[in-house]
Amino acid sequence: MASTQPQPERPRPLRTAAVIPAAGRGVRLGPGAPKALRALGGTPMLIHAVRAMAASRAVSLVVVVAPPDGAPEVKHLLDEHALPERTDYLVVAGGDTRQESVGLGLDALPEDIAVVLVHDAARPLVPVDTVDTVVEAVRNGALAVVPALPLADTVKEVEPAEVAGEPEPVLSTPVRARLRAVQTPQGFDRDTLVRAHAEVALDGQGATDDAGLVERLGKPVVVVPGHEEAFKVTRPLDLVLAEAVLARRRANDGF
Repeated sequence: MASTQPQPERPRPLRTAAVIPAAGRGVRLGPGAPKALRALGGTPMLIHAVRAMAASRAVSLVVVVAPPDGAPEVKHLLDEHALPERTDYLVVAGGDTRQESVGLGLDALPEDIAVVLVHDAARPLVPVDTVDTVVEAVRNGALAVVPALPLADTVKEVEPAEVAGEPEPVLSTPVRARLRAVQTPQGFDRDTLVRAHAEVALDGQGATDDAGLVERLGKPVVVVPGHEEAFKVTRPLDLVLAEAVLARRRANDGF
């Protein structure tokens, strides 16, 4: 005779979502469209960034945080481009700062999301292996994970000049072996990141690094290896480099 006792509920699988804040104007690239909408290989950088997140089979939802008045335009842009069918997409309006925009992206997440990636739209060429490495580290128990690279250059701490171009006194030379250049996607336990955004107050323009919010919360952050192709496209020369990387990928892999 079959048991009539209620069966215990199976734990829900950990679903992962990526939040891409794309509300910035990108003034360092010069006048024109917002940085995330600049073309790279004929396709907006934002589309490359969305595809980079969706390339990971671990990511089931991508939330794009658009300029406050540009959500319809960004949604139309996503609809126009081929994206993996296994991944869901959502566009929400952002705020005045990156921190506000990421917070609005977090507010839009379904309840069953347990792992959150936060990725810069201006890092369009991050390899899927880097995305998977970050997700795996969070799933293995890390509360906050950042991909990063060792620095090639010596770094000096200086007293900033009051007038641009003036000599700046050197204060110290940090030990280069202990320094890392941080990239994205950064990965988080969802509850930890939500708490960090709720409890750590906005400071000036707000946080430019979500892991920094978790640090200020007093929680541990760990680093995993980043990738040289996950660089940020900020200046015109970066765009030239990104075009070269994309052309090489298309020639070698049909990317």
